[in-house]
Amino acid sequence: MLTSIFPETTQGAAGTATLPAFVICLLTAALLGILTSFVFAFKTKHSKSFSLTLALLPLAVFVVIFLVNGRIGTGIAVAGAFTLVRFRSIPGTAREISAIFTAMVIGLALGTGYIGISVIFFLFASVLTILLTLTGFGGGNATEKQLRIMIPENLDYHGLFEEVFEEYKVKARMTQVRSTNLGTLFELIYTVTFPDNEIPKAFMDAIRTRNGNLNVSVSDAPAMEVL
Repeated sequence: MLTSIFPETTQGAAGTATLPAFVICLLTAALLGILTSFVFAFKTKHSKSFSLTLALLPLAVFVVIFLVNGRIGTGIAVAGAFTLVRFRSIPGTAREISAIFTAMVIGLALGTGYIGISVIFFLFASVLTILLTLTGFGGGNATEKQLRIMIPENLDYHGLFEEVFEEYKVKARMTQVRSTNLGTLFELIYTVTFPDNEIPKAFMDAIRTRNGNLNVSVSDAPAMEVL
């Protein structure tokens, strides 16, 4: 089960593999790619293009490794092509990058004919991903929100909203201050936690009273990605 279905050769798998073996690996790559896309979309959001890419990636990597296996010159050329693609790609979250690596490992295993290894790895990675997602591993405080407040540039923002935070029992930590609108405004960004995870309208009104009725917004706190 853990042996390659491609005969060992110094000329590469493409030179000796039979058509049935190639088709079996091709279909396995397509199936595992689609399942990998479903697994990493579990309880999270991805773009349609990313899901499609993740589904097709094992298939593409399989064919590349199948053709390159044993051919040093072709391998170097393919590595250069992948380098060009890397610099044209858009950075993703750590979860998306781990999904891409998982799909690539599946393609690499299938490209050398190790169907059993690719299936076992997929099952292990899938179960681990689902379990860690369900347990909220590394998720931090899920109730944290991001509060953005615009103020005129002539206001001193130090302690400006502390009384409001204390009155409504909101835990707040300022994470960023930046100028905007050609320097006429400051945008204050806080990480906040509301009691009972509810955003009182009175709290928003109190903030607007102090910032001159400029924009105030609350959104889910972005996940911290360290790559």
